[in-house]
Amino acid sequence: MSAEQPHVRLEILSNPLLNCGAREMVASMSRRMGFAEDAACQIALAVDEALCNIERHGYDRQTDRPIWLSLHAIGGLAQNGTSSSPTEGLKIVIEDEAQQIDPNLIKSRPLDEIRPGGLGVHIIREVMDEVIYEQRPNSGMRLTMIKMRNPQPKKDNGAPP
Repeated sequence: MSAEQPHVRLEILSNPLLNCGAREMVASMSRRMGFAEDAACQIALAVDEALCNIERHGYDRQTDRPIWLSLHAIGGLAQNGTSSSPTEGLKIVIEDEAQQIDPNLIKSRPLDEIRPGGLGVHIIREVMDEVIYEQRPNSGMRLTMIKMRNPQPKKDNGAPP
């Protein structure tokens, strides 16, 4: 766990039937933090893909294992229930006790392979502004995803398009 206190923390079991609640909560909180409807839905999709990857690959479809989902409003929340939000972005941290893997091995399949599945990591990286996979100190993995409300243009690393 990070020392920073999340604004929202949810613990769910690794049962795909529970993902809808996490998706709805993330979409609703994103909207309340000032994200447009399409961005809120994209953030919820990224969370859903991450949860599905944990359930399928990390926990090998076991439905009774813990997953922790934390939301941090970057820049804080609006005070006194006002509609104007100082929230600059949203940091989502998803943690589990699943099998640890080298974060460098977490990749999407090639996009030119036409087949169902295998695009969760690609979707997460496309939707979010920053994505960090890391091993937790004792067991499991941690995924940190950041989405800014008004992101800076992505820097060109000099690579050809």
